[in-house]
Amino acid sequence: MATTKTSLAKTISKLYSRNITSGSLSSIPKHLGSFQSSSSFSSTAAAADSVVESQSAVSSQASERERSRWSKWLLFLPGAITFGLGTWQIVRRQDKIKMLEYRRERLEMGPLKFYHVSPSTEELDDLEFRRVLCKGHFDEKRSIYVGPRSRSISGLTENGYYIITPLLPVSDKAESSQRPILVNRGWVPRSWKDKSSELPQDDEQPSKTTPTFVNEEERASWWGFWSKKPKVVEDQPPTHALDEVVGVIRGSEKPSIFVPPNDPNSGQWFYVDVPAIARSVGLPEDTIYIEDIHEGVNPSNPYPLPKDGNTLIRSSVMPQDHLNYTLTWYSLSAAVTFMAFMRLRPKKIRR
Repeated sequence: MATTKTSLAKTISKLYSRNITSGSLSSIPKHLGSFQSSSSFSSTAAAADSVVESQSAVSSQASERERSRWSKWLLFLPGAITFGLGTWQIVRRQDKIKMLEYRRERLEMGPLKFYHVSPSTEELDDLEFRRVLCKGHFDEKRSIYVGPRSRSISGLTENGYYIITPLLPVSDKAESSQRPILVNRGWVPRSWKDKSSELPQDDEQPSKTTPTFVNEEERASWWGFWSKKPKVVEDQPPTHALDEVVGVIRGSEKPSIFVPPNDPNSGQWFYVDVPAIARSVGLPEDTIYIEDIHEGVNPSNPYPLPKDGNTLIRSSVMPQDHLNYTLTWYSLSAAVTFMAFMRLRPKKIRR
């Protein structure tokens, strides 16, 4: 703007000097000539200022119209966002349907026998949600309690834990699994953990042989009794039946941001971390982890209560929930778009 004023002033000064040189102002007295020249210069500068101001006003009006046009388009942005969220829920619903169908098909297959099978890590990823049959011996002393986990019993909510116990192989049993397995045996009440914490932890293994003295017939005389040493008979360890588990291969849980971290040193486990649990009980980190879904529960001794297989084909957000979310987002999109149209609709002038 300052540049425009300077150029106009120069032009005016040139014209004024040209008039003076031509003699058009020779008849005018000096004081009147100076007065007229100054007044004409000031009027010309004022006109230049008005022209510049009008040009700036026009440019500002154009920029305001440009901003107004963009602000009108921004009114439709909430509608576009909510429409995109509704479409995303449709995609999520289709993915959830496929996932649950995949789990259902896997659970309907016959159980695999893990007697002579030792799958690799890649094979375990493919075997997830597949039922397996394992046999071995439960090491109760190395059980891990994960929780607290609530369970509804006859309308009442009771807190408890999931108990995870190592299933160890038995060398003299051909049908035993060849490698140790971590088994989530199911839900137990809080009293189970309280009792396990009260029991003394003794690392010494009990002796498998108990000496017993046998009195034979030749000890009838007092001389035979004092001269002969008693024979020691070793009691054979009792043979226990193998513990059989029908479960589903699973992986570690993915905790939310509200779940505190596990503390293996104090025995606090809030979520299932398979490598960490295996390491804490002295097993390799790649130990297989399965969840017991055996349905044959003894009513007289229901605990641990295995998981229901139907819970594995459920999710926190089911396909019907995604459909409800879709309808909600589309309704919001229609509402805010209608409000934008009404805002931009030209108003009728009443006569």
